Amino acid sequence: MKKTVAAGLLGGAAMNVAMLLTFRTLGFGWDGKGFLLTSPAQSHKLIAVWTEIEPLPLVVNTPVPIIVGMLLFGIGHAFIYRSVAPAWPSGFLARTMRLGGMTFFMTYLFWEFFTPFNQYGEPLHLIAIELVFWAVIAFAEAAAIVWVMERRSA
Repeated sequence: MKKTVAAGLLGGAAMNVAMLLTFRTLGFGWDGKGFLLTSPAQSHKLIAVWTEIEPLPLVVNTPVPIIVGMLLFGIGHAFIYRSVAPAWPSGFLARTMRLGGMTFFMTYLFWEFFTPFNQYGEPLHLIAIELVFWAVIAFAEAAAIVWVMERRSA
């Protein structure tokens, strides 16, 4: 149990760092002038949600609940990993690819399809870039979880 929670916390931390490096640093920018908000092709509706319509997303003004939420998601993913890993081929890379692929397809691909594409009308080329960001996030979290879970106890 402790190992699973530790794996989840490290996975959640990896998710937070990857999100910081992709969406915050590159996509939205520290000053709100990242290419996802300044692209002339970007949906005005998406820009308004992130910059104008109050209340702004929590991650913009009060990120602590989102950071904690990502840690909790990491713990949840670690428990899912613990339950399905015995059926998967052994090896760090094989298991990381499966866990990362599972979270990417079941969570992030669905999110991009249902919200930015469906609700905001975001252009496909920006969604494609965001999907690359989400892949980095999913596989960073997966690598951290698998690394902890597959380590042998001393």
